Amino acid sequence: KPLYPLITDANGVVLSLPPIINGEHSKITLDTKNVFIEVTACDRAKCRIVIDTICSMFSEYCSTPFTCESVTVESSSGSVQTPPMKYQTMECSAAQLCTKGGITGLTPDSVADHLTKMFLPSKAVGEQVTVEIGPTRHDVLHQCDVEEDLAIAYGYNNITEQVPNLNTIGAEQECNKLSDAIREELARAGFTEVLTFSLCSRDDISTSLRNGKALEEAVQIANPKSNEFQVVRTSLLPGILKTASCNRKMPLPLKLFEVSDVVFKSEDTETGSKNQRKICALFSGKTSGFEVVHGLLDRIMLSLSEKNYSIRASEESMFFTGRGADILLGTEKIGHLGILHPEVLENFEISLPCSVLEMSLEPFV
Repeated sequence: KPLYPLITDANGVVLSLPPIINGEHSKITLDTKNVFIEVTACDRAKCRIVIDTICSMFSEYCSTPFTCESVTVESSSGSVQTPPMKYQTMECSAAQLCTKGGITGLTPDSVADHLTKMFLPSKAVGEQVTVEIGPTRHDVLHQCDVEEDLAIAYGYNNITEQVPNLNTIGAEQECNKLSDAIREELARAGFTEVLTFSLCSRDDISTSLRNGKALEEAVQIANPKSNEFQVVRTSLLPGILKTASCNRKMPLPLKLFEVSDVVFKSEDTETGSKNQRKICALFSGKTSGFEVVHGLLDRIMLSLSEKNYSIRASEESMFFTGRGADILLGTEKIGHLGILHPEVLENFEISLPCSVLEMSLEPFV
């Protein structure tokens, strides 16, 4: 039989069936004097923040203000005293707090007074300020958070505007600059740009594209809320095909493209993943249109002034047998193009033949 979590009192009376928390026995009335606060969460850190905040707010109205009775929660991983209600202190330089916020003319004592107004009880000790961070201020993680609170207490409108003592020149990132140029070129070629979701289902990038190895390099969502958003896309093709499927009644041929990022696992980066800018184009009509996407490839390479490219027969299973090609830049494979396999089209509920082109823009940045 399935098991359900229950909270009972010493007499075995059910107090709560999470997440249904208001039972007849434990409901709150105007005569209630003792309140048991129970928080259920999947994330222990968030649970601690909520229980600290609620208990702190309720404690203001206790017979002895700002007190609460803790309980011991026993579990398979050990016992925990809750609520934790932990206080921590942070030593900050008064001058540095002011400098980072562009504030002038404040003494350490004034800095401490301003921070105290922000529910950060502070005390000046020489040129340093000792800041006490209470259980209701879980948002304060680093000194920059204290600097922000000081600026808010001082008043943003009271900060003197000044030109930074350095010279910087803003410019568009080369990858974005190239992407915009490619978008214009594809639009001139008669293609319509689409913008699709960065997340998709596991099937979209694997079984639907007849690519069983795609999930090995895909970044997966730990707790997906929907089957449609389980992994970060490794290809722009599923989004393009879904768009084509939803626009089957539009005049033919359909000529769609997208220039955006995909994400792959990477052990060489701090986050364990890396972004890659790709371009994907689709032609769908009464004929396959392979010559259209092939011509589009030539046009893209011409606009990039790139001559050292070629194509060779592809073994990608998403393509019709003998109708797919890999795109080579020198000897490096940067993409592929071809006529999609009928099984792929069926998976995306498309009845017309489609030819696609997908390649990475990273080598040209």
